[in-house]
Amino acid sequence: MSNVTITKTIFFKAPRKTVWSFLTRKEKLAIWFHPPKKDLAVNEDYSLDEQQEDGSTKAQCWGKVLEMDEPSRMVWSFTIKPLDGAMTTVTWDLEEAHGGTCLTLTHEGIGKAAGEAALGLFCALDHGWDVHLTKFRTGVHDETGQT
Repeated sequence: MSNVTITKTIFFKAPRKTVWSFLTRKEKLAIWFHPPKKDLAVNEDYSLDEQQEDGSTKAQCWGKVLEMDEPSRMVWSFTIKPLDGAMTTVTWDLEEAHGGTCLTLTHEGIGKAAGEAALGLFCALDHGWDVHLTKFRTGVHDETGQT
């Protein structure tokens, strides 16, 4: 099960430049995922945080931006608390598609990082990506006015 990956593909009636901005700009990441403290940049650590009831923030996921080829590809190391610091890899590929953009997310290394807890994490992360990518689509739609 260590070779299993989560792969999601969605299409936008928007240019890659617009979709890219939702992957890298802090104010746009906050619309669909968890807000970082700053824009994402290659070779820099990131933390995507959630606001707590007491006003503090708590990291929901974190890692390092390993690769950036604007506006075509970005690769992150990625972990969440249940992985206890073990890193996985999330790759974002953006392709031009008939006047819009095809975005493919590939999340690898979960089985190896999670060990015996892998199935539960696959299910949780698979569902989580669905929820976040739905918000991503809505954010891009709201910005561009496209469906």
